[in-house]
Amino acid sequence: MPAKRIIPALDINQGRVVKCVQFENMRDAGDPVERAAFYDREGADELVFLDITASHERRGIISDLAARVCEQAFIPFTVGGGLKYTDEMAQVLAAGADKIFINTSAFTTPQLIAEGADRFGVQCMVVAIDAKKRGEGWEVFLHGGRTPTGKDAVAWAAEAQNLGAGEILLTSMDGDGTQAGYDLELTRAVAEATNIPVIASGGAGTIDHIYQALTYGKAEAALVASIVHYGIVSIKEIKTELAARGLEMRL
Repeated sequence: MPAKRIIPALDINQGRVVKCVQFENMRDAGDPVERAAFYDREGADELVFLDITASHERRGIISDLAARVCEQAFIPFTVGGGLKYTDEMAQVLAAGADKIFINTSAFTTPQLIAEGADRFGVQCMVVAIDAKKRGEGWEVFLHGGRTPTGKDAVAWAAEAQNLGAGEILLTSMDGDGTQAGYDLELTRAVAEATNIPVIASGGAGTIDHIYQALTYGKAEAALVASIVHYGIVSIKEIKTELAARGLEMRL
């Protein structure tokens, strides 16, 4: 069984790492290049670099910043935000990223998933899904959580896999930045509806939250932000504790 992964998220706004609560109220969390180097030294398994306003502002990703981050991080690195064409994906991968993720453009142009998988390989294609609880299910939102779609998140994850997604980056909008725990039911539902890795995102506040996402939630990886950005716990402490609880981790 593959080792579970701990993945710090570098959400970028105007060249700085920020952290929001439920996609609002940005708080500064440092320089992305410095953060990337720090988390590499700390033992993070991967990094995710998200230009959080690119889709909403309908502009391209900050590829030069992505390139500088890649120079400082020697672990797998995923970049996304505002990517709409495979040529843009190629630019990001050429800058040093290992994978790309698409969110709004994947939903509005599903064929883009297939085109990316065909050109770069399934392993490079991560589809990000931002979901909010609606009744008995979860609704997909676009443009950084601003646009409701009426689409069920679990159904969309299964469709994305069929189109060529190699991973699902699944964010609970309700849990994002709250440090109150991941939406375990959402994470488990998507994991059970697909057979590709699911990265749980949104709500990590304790190591136990992460453990629950990786066990009950059936996630293959956990995205972390506030809990590590603000020194609540270190990457090393997270991985050591999870290993002590019996999970396969890279230490």
